[in-house]
Amino acid sequence: MLELIKEIEKLKKEKNAVILAHNYQPAEIQDLADYIGDSLGLSFEASKTEATLIFFCGVLFMAETASIISPNKKVVIPELEAGSSLSSKINLEQLREWKSNHPDSVVVSYVNTSAEVKSESDYCVTSSNAVKIVQSISKGEKILFLPDKFLGRYIEAATGRKMEIWNGSCHVHEKIGDIIFAKAQNLHPNTKFLIHPECGCSSSCLMKANIYFDCSNIHISSREEMINFVKNSNSNEFVIATEVGIIHRLKKIKPEAKIFPLSEKAVCEYMKMISLEKLRNALRDEVQEIRVPEETAVKAKLPIERMLALSD
Repeated sequence: MLELIKEIEKLKKEKNAVILAHNYQPAEIQDLADYIGDSLGLSFEASKTEATLIFFCGVLFMAETASIISPNKKVVIPELEAGSSLSSKINLEQLREWKSNHPDSVVVSYVNTSAEVKSESDYCVTSSNAVKIVQSISKGEKILFLPDKFLGRYIEAATGRKMEIWNGSCHVHEKIGDIIFAKAQNLHPNTKFLIHPECGCSSSCLMKANIYFDCSNIHISSREEMINFVKNSNSNEFVIATEVGIIHRLKKIKPEAKIFPLSEKAVCEYMKMISLEKLRNALRDEVQEIRVPEETAVKAKLPIERMLALSD
């Protein structure tokens, strides 16, 4: 493995390339990345990096987003089969039909969608800015939110804004399932619980707080908010409800902390498809470039730019 790591580092330096990795990537990929983050952070980094060659260690829709906002840069993904169960829950034809049944609606798409779906959307959002962006839309507008029903319900609970919500979900967060927080808190007393909004339990926490369980130690957080919370917290024990890959990054930030997954089953098989060998091959051969068709890219860029502008 050491020789492979040295080869990757050598190729990266020779080609003046940058490696971007999502929080859910395998630990060895994260350790080689120039930047690790969530979808929003990776989008910002792709737009501002001076490197013209980007190796995107994540899933396909993320590489598409990087290509859309940085059309003059070459974006390569080490594994073309690294898809997303959530982005596959709605396609272009389904969105167009949904829009036709709800004319004059504002379409708000989670960034976990294909470039084609983004091209038919008015806004893109991530878990860290979805509430802010929905609040920025005039209250007189009808909103279609897609594709994650749990994030949509969380936004409704957080904003008091009723939306039409697509019936999709992420298979990773579905694996976590319904949580009996009273039982979980008994197992981990005095522990901070960090819950991603894609988990069904996130909206339950907002709506049932102080009724069925003590919500004082439960925090609904995007992935980057989880990172900052752990970094700045006086606590040294955390339970994380999202994909388990983020725990590697959290432990590097606070080595002395005890960090537990709420569910050991919360593993994204797609995120784990990228290996050191595949990254080395991508760097060496520069194949599997992601290039979104120009017409689609132009239309998809507007909702992405709105997302970035409202995230400052």
